[in-house]
Amino acid sequence: MEDLDEAVAVFEGVRSRLFGIAYRMLSSVTEAEDLVQDVWLRWQAYDRTTVESPTGFLATITTRLAINASQSARVRRETYLGPWLPEPVDTTADPYLGAERGEALEFAVLLLLERLSPLERAAYVLREAFDYPYRQIAEIIEVSEPAVRQHVSRARKHLRAERRAAVTGAEQRRLLAAFVTAARSGELEALEELLAADAISYSDGGGAVRASRFPVAGSVRVAKYVKAFAGHFWVGVEVAWANTNGQTSALLIRDGQVFTVLTINASPDGIDQILWMMNPAKLAGVAPKA
Repeated sequence: MEDLDEAVAVFEGVRSRLFGIAYRMLSSVTEAEDLVQDVWLRWQAYDRTTVESPTGFLATITTRLAINASQSARVRRETYLGPWLPEPVDTTADPYLGAERGEALEFAVLLLLERLSPLERAAYVLREAFDYPYRQIAEIIEVSEPAVRQHVSRARKHLRAERRAAVTGAEQRRLLAAFVTAARSGELEALEELLAADAISYSDGGGAVRASRFPVAGSVRVAKYVKAFAGHFWVGVEVAWANTNGQTSALLIRDGQVFTVLTINASPDGIDQILWMMNPAKLAGVAPKA
């Protein structure tokens, strides 16, 4: 019993880190929680007397399972109905989700990480968010240290090339609040002024609710799209604010239930991306606070 109590204590001590690794690899709260539960079962059944570094061992199992899971997740997303968006995670209590830094957590970064190979993503996550040494990452993902450095370098270059300079958290909140106000009223000019010229709107309904099956691109088209449904979409809607993935999101609530998590990614040019997360299966972790 003492041994099991110690095993529980060790696992609970690093649970947030394990979840943070799994979530960054899978962009899914549900899948990350299931994976961490699988790690616990393996840890419980393992001969722990043979383990020199329990925390390192648990991180290794988590990462390797996440690499395998991300490969199958890619196949599933190829047949996903409409745009696929990361599942929001509440970061109010733990802004970094068990990491040294908040890297690879914002929606814009998670979307870009989807384009990397699972090994590149794992190497980047472990290095940039959790500050693991290259040698330890090599042991975890079972490649050479030079290969790890290449994976991390390629991932960094990809993100630098694709990601625009982000605005401050305060400016992101201001732009989101202004967008919600303009979207509610359907003010076309106000919407256009907030958007970057090549802004794009993604709606993730997962086939479970009515949502646009295709991204809407361009500031004029996005503004007209938002204006078109303003008259009925916002009826009876209350707005609450939440911290998801380290940035501000708007929780859209109807009849006491969150039915959409709305957030934006923005650069100095204005709002680049509007993310409407409407798939009910992805909203369980962002219920409004009582």
